[in-house]
Amino acid sequence: TGSDTPFEVVDEMPVFKGGDTALINYIRRNTKYPEPAKLKGIQGKVMVRFAVEADGSIDKISVLKGVDPDLDKEALRVVGTMPTFEKPGIKDGKAVSVWYSLPINFALK
Repeated sequence: TGSDTPFEVVDEMPVFKGGDTALINYIRRNTKYPEPAKLKGIQGKVMVRFAVEADGSIDKISVLKGVDPDLDKEALRVVGTMPTFEKPGIKDGKAVSVWYSLPINFALK
């Protein structure tokens, strides 16, 4: 595996500051429901994949499973605004780049 290819499996997964709950809350607080999707009543779960780099930064963001272009774009945007992870992934005692998948749920209340 080239050093620039993120790992699928590591000894320790990256840790977002405050853990998974903080990560979910960050996404919830910072996601803006796109107006066109809201008007059309479009809902669903966008599966986003990104790499958490060895320094904890976010890179290589993509949509694994999309719902609608507006929702997909917003999911990519919000992941792109995430702060650096507190701890990177660890493999064989070294900080490495790791793939991370995150479902972002769009639900109209």
